[in-house]
Amino acid sequence: MLMTLGPIQFEVQPFNATDYDHAHETSFAEKPVVGASPPLEWVGEGPETWAIHARLFPHRFGGLGDLKKLHQARASGRPQYLMRGDGALMGWVVIERVMERSTYLDAHGIGRVIDIDISVRRTSGPSNGSYFAILSGLFS
Repeated sequence: MLMTLGPIQFEVQPFNATDYDHAHETSFAEKPVVGASPPLEWVGEGPETWAIHARLFPHRFGGLGDLKKLHQARASGRPQYLMRGDGALMGWVVIERVMERSTYLDAHGIGRVIDIDISVRRTSGPSNGSYFAILSGLFS
């Protein structure tokens, strides 16, 4: 396993995570002053984001069902757990965007190669009420 995002396990096949970007930000408040560069006041941590890049070969290895699960997880708006393949716990994230790029279309319009870009952002964990619903979705 390369990575897990909620109900999706990225493996070499069928749903292959090829790479990811991880960004951290810090937030500053700008205070305008006359005749000088505005001083910046640190106000805390900014957003922490990941961009996960994946590739599917549906004709060879399948994976369209996992792509559907990914869209359902995004549409739910619920926090999803992100874990790297070595067991490193990345924490709770929300899926902000999923973009697909299909190439080498077959006669039914399904790409033989589908590149997927997933944007996620760190969030606090789910409420106690929805925690069980999220965990039960991981095992279905």
